Amino acid sequence: MSRPYTVTAMPNQIVVAGAVIAESRVLVAQRRRPPDLAGRWELPGGKVAPGETEPEALARELAEELGVEVAVGERLGDDVALNATTTLRAYQVSLISGQPHPHDHRALRWVTAAQLHDIDWVPADRGWLTALTRIL
Repeated sequence: MSRPYTVTAMPNQIVVAGAVIAESRVLVAQRRRPPDLAGRWELPGGKVAPGETEPEALARELAEELGVEVAVGERLGDDVALNATTTLRAYQVSLISGQPHPHDHRALRWVTAAQLHDIDWVPADRGWLTALTRIL
């Protein structure tokens, strides 16, 4: 006799990224790790922890990674599926206080719309280039 079974869906992990925009430029961060992404550029951010809203998580991550206080604004572009259980989502962000420093990255750069396509982006962030160009 066969036994009934239940299929349980894996919870979806949301990772948030921030397009920190100031003076018609966006802040990009150069990754240290993992090895296959080291040296490539991304919008900084991180995982949403249980009990956090996406804007709260992004503000916390940018405080930890860059040492800044930010205001999280509107969504940027579409969601990016990183794998079957992880979704990457970007937001427009403005600085409230602090000067960004690369606590968790190799380097930081402010880039203009004209420079966006010259950056060696992590693959997941390339989908936001059109939206970034439009808002810069």
